[in-house]
Amino acid sequence: MKLWGGRFAKETEEAVHAYGSSLSFDRRLAPYDIRVSRAHALALEDCGILSGDERAKIAVALGEMEEELERGTFPFGNDEDIHSAIERVLVERLGDAGAKLRAGRSRNDQVVADLRLYLMDATVRLMKGLVALMEALLEQAEGNMGVIMPGFTHLQPAQPVLLSHHLLAYFEMFKRDVERLREARKRMDRCPLGSGALAGVTLPLDRDMLARESGFSQVTANSMDAVSDRDFVADVLFGYSLAAVHLSRLAEEMIIWANPAFGYLEMDEAYTTGSSIMPQKANPDVAELARGKSGRITGHLVSLLTMLKGLPLAYNRDLQEDKEGLFDGIDQLDITLEVMAGALATAGFDAGSMRKAAGEGFTNATDLADYLVSKGVPFLRAHETAGKLVRLCLEGERRLEELTLKELRAADKSIDEDIYDHLGVEECVKARDLHGGTAPARVEEALWEARRWLETQRV
Repeated sequence: MKLWGGRFAKETEEAVHAYGSSLSFDRRLAPYDIRVSRAHALALEDCGILSGDERAKIAVALGEMEEELERGTFPFGNDEDIHSAIERVLVERLGDAGAKLRAGRSRNDQVVADLRLYLMDATVRLMKGLVALMEALLEQAEGNMGVIMPGFTHLQPAQPVLLSHHLLAYFEMFKRDVERLREARKRMDRCPLGSGALAGVTLPLDRDMLARESGFSQVTANSMDAVSDRDFVADVLFGYSLAAVHLSRLAEEMIIWANPAFGYLEMDEAYTTGSSIMPQKANPDVAELARGKSGRITGHLVSLLTMLKGLPLAYNRDLQEDKEGLFDGIDQLDITLEVMAGALATAGFDAGSMRKAAGEGFTNATDLADYLVSKGVPFLRAHETAGKLVRLCLEGERRLEELTLKELRAADKSIDEDIYDHLGVEECVKARDLHGGTAPARVEEALWEARRWLETQRV
């Protein structure tokens, strides 16, 4: 059944109907369409368009359809979309009573109401997925407290850090993702019902009641904006995309660390796959797929923004293209969060390999420069001196802590025997003793704060 047709003398070409149909992907909106239709029936009864008996029959019929949809027995036909499918069945079963439900609403305000409600639920589910991943991160950070590893810039050894500190950096990223999605959900919590096609409707619908009965906390302010707005879709897709980017960064490090050349991480066999030709392989496919899917999800955001950029007010059929990428992005992020949380929770870290690597690459060179600064040497000169000592070590294949005091003092007379108390990686880590730093006491504080934040989450 079409929701239009009286003005047309010709039937729609089958290819045109197939081209414009969205039923194959918007079926997931069915529960929300039924909820919105129940609310609209109440509003129509309130303003005298439906009798109490008609409204009750509609409510019963919608409830039956809801059960059929859950069982997979709903009688779908050659419908344009889920909205027309539900209305067709309603009219077939109730006749004129079902046909009255169209009064005072357009598919334009109906579909955007459905989509907002769907996204409000989907976003809560994804926030829960993020929190589960953060729990896995935090448990690894707590369980590996004290493990030292090299911190990197440019993927080159930079300064020693605690593994827990490194993992908590990802915790902070995902924490921002949760907060970002929570704010996006708050902004989409606006009911567009009563906006009609674009100008509002002539029936005295109680929009506050429509909002309340549908599950919104407030109503939209402008009918033209309400039916054409997809900012809320871009909002959440950006949030999903950034969460996927953060997942990709974590996945990249897991892939690198699992390489024997690094040897920092061993992924559980349940989260790896083998090779069709090389018997020895245990490939980090889960992490690689997470890295790849980030591009897919981000692509959906770019596609949406490109579609929106040239649309005049108000509704345009282009807006039907907001859903497939959105739904796919939700599905891909949902499963990625699940498998990455499992992969991380079951992974094992090699403390010995990390500790050994932390002492390589002159990661204590900054501490040597800082030591000179503490002796009154200007930092620029201290930096130059430390660099020359690194060059001396490179030429002799030694480490800074292996240089003799005589060699060190030849570079700068202010160096004393206490220099060796500052060059061990443990001392380098302990020296970063300020809020947000990698010193053990500070990381313990950060772990406690992270645990407290997780325990207060009610997404």
